Amino acid sequence: MQVIPAIDILNAQCVRLRQGDYGDETVYANDPVEVAKYWVSCGARMIHVVDLDGARDKRPVNCDIVRAIVQAVHIPVEVGGGIRTEETIKDYLDNGVERVVIGTLALKEPDWFCKMSKIFPNRLVLGIDARNGQVATEGWLETSKTPAVKLAQQFIDLKLAAVVYTDIAKDGMLEGPNFAEMISMRDAVPFPVVASGGIASIEDIKKLTSLNIPACIVGKALYEKKFKLEDVLEN
Repeated sequence: MQVIPAIDILNAQCVRLRQGDYGDETVYANDPVEVAKYWVSCGARMIHVVDLDGARDKRPVNCDIVRAIVQAVHIPVEVGGGIRTEETIKDYLDNGVERVVIGTLALKEPDWFCKMSKIFPNRLVLGIDARNGQVATEGWLETSKTPAVKLAQQFIDLKLAAVVYTDIAKDGMLEGPNFAEMISMRDAVPFPVVASGGIASIEDIKKLTSLNIPACIVGKALYEKKFKLEDVLEN
């Protein structure tokens, strides 16, 4: 199990949103770069960065901070939020980002997403954020009528690095992941499924491991010190 700390950036700060609500944020640090360096010191082997401003504004906003994180940590960094063009993908990858997460445009412009996967094989991550099993887009501000599993299955022939699956209802609630939905996604696609949303304990991570989920993204539980990253990596 690869445990990936999350750094969500809003107004140049490291924050967490409750159930994706921009009006319900908690600021944990003023310097996301220092946070990234801290997670590396704890043993992190990858960092998941979300440009929340970018997701809301439909364009990259915190590129400079992302680049600074990449330069500071020297471990793989994946980034999502507001990525809408080939140029943005290329810029991130050229500046050292390991993987780019695409969510909204995979739903709204699937042909474009397929094209990008061919230009950047094994460097794109399909980001699926779901509310009640339906795909949410635009930084979780809109909910579609497309089932999450159905969206993922559209792309099973592509060369994708992974699928990051987030249950919005669980995100930031510290109530445990939606294990049933994670199993459904695991069984639906050939890609590694990265679990996100609701992870609150080492026991949650152990259960995901038992379900053959190879990686998970953890945010609030680490920031609220529900457990230490070092302890997870030792188990």
